Amino acid sequence: MTTIPDSPLRVAIVIGSTRDGRLAPTVGTWFTEHARTHAPATHFDVIDLTDLVLPDNHPGWGHTPTPEQAELAARVDAADAYVIVTPEYNHSFPAHLKHFIDLHRMEWQAKPVGFVSYGGVGGGLRAVEQLRLVFAELHATTVRDGVSFHRVTADHFAENGAAHAPQGAGEAAKVLLDQLDWWARALRTARAERPYT
Repeated sequence: MTTIPDSPLRVAIVIGSTRDGRLAPTVGTWFTEHARTHAPATHFDVIDLTDLVLPDNHPGWGHTPTPEQAELAARVDAADAYVIVTPEYNHSFPAHLKHFIDLHRMEWQAKPVGFVSYGGVGGGLRAVEQLRLVFAELHATTVRDGVSFHRVTADHFAENGAAHAPQGAGEAAKVLLDQLDWWARALRTARAERPYT
């Protein structure tokens, strides 16, 4: 049996909205700061889709990846787990987020994915339900519990995204992070002992 070092986890936090006036960076900052406090030994890599120029095609479709695409794929692949921060647009998730997910395949496999969502009365949960189907197709495991902000506005947060979030959000984030930690460690051990194919 292979011995797996108890090294710190690497978690990629994907900010999934690119619209003007988006709330995603505020929600993402709140979650990232909460996560760093709750799991100080974990390395968090924030991937904001507005910082990226995504190619039109997946490199596996006969296209040579650009250096930027190769670097992004390496960041996605290096993560032991993921948290997707997503709004809900018309009962679903943003198109730019779907394109980002589709540009990677093997990188997601046998790794856990958690969700922080926001929106109107549904709190982004319909977007999350559809994302669960997408990640199942990519052989990723989605954790059950997440963080959901219903009818949220920027007024719910301080300027740095860290203060007066809606009641119960911190507790929900802790549950999400604990589940993500368990799955990330279990699947990292499993991948090391028996590569996923």
